[in-house]
Amino acid sequence: MEERDLEEIKEEFKEIYFDNIERDGAEELLEFLERSDFFRAPASTKNHSAFEGGLCQHSINVYKRFVKLLEGEYGDYEEKISKESVAIIALLHDICKVNFYVKDLKNVKRDGQWVQEPYYRIEDSLPYGHGEKSVYMISGFMRLTREEAMAINWHMGGFDARVREGSVRLTDVYYRYPIAFLFHIADNMATYLDELPQ
Repeated sequence: MEERDLEEIKEEFKEIYFDNIERDGAEELLEFLERSDFFRAPASTKNHSAFEGGLCQHSINVYKRFVKLLEGEYGDYEEKISKESVAIIALLHDICKVNFYVKDLKNVKRDGQWVQEPYYRIEDSLPYGHGEKSVYMISGFMRLTREEAMAINWHMGGFDARVREGSVRLTDVYYRYPIAFLFHIADNMATYLDELPQ
């Protein structure tokens, strides 16, 4: 996917946010995002949306994929999940990456010469995990429903370290919370179909 203007990405995110999320604490959470690097951060160091503004763009991409999946599965999906919940889950699932990536320089050989190139590295000041960290951070501002928390917490699916280590049976989670399963698919579709590695 091509990089877009940071302000354009930010405005699209805020439009979706304000059109759908009215929960207590939503304004304070958005103010926190504005003070953080959320709207400038990449979504990864070198894979999907590894560019300035990539985290915000990824969140928008996942939101759009999630809505399409819900419509495809349920038609008028609001009997299953509210538009507010859809926006909260999709737009905020990766806030664990706020203030997580740091710009740095690395030496690389180009045409036989060593040159310095910028790159992103991880500097995690709150090593709380991934999905569970996003749930923790969001909960500091607004109350999540159980389904929202489950979808955000388990959006990494089999890539989650807790699952790989065998401490969680992910099938139990997804059978109990099918919205969480659909969200995992939406996140992967955005990552692997909409966002190319840099």
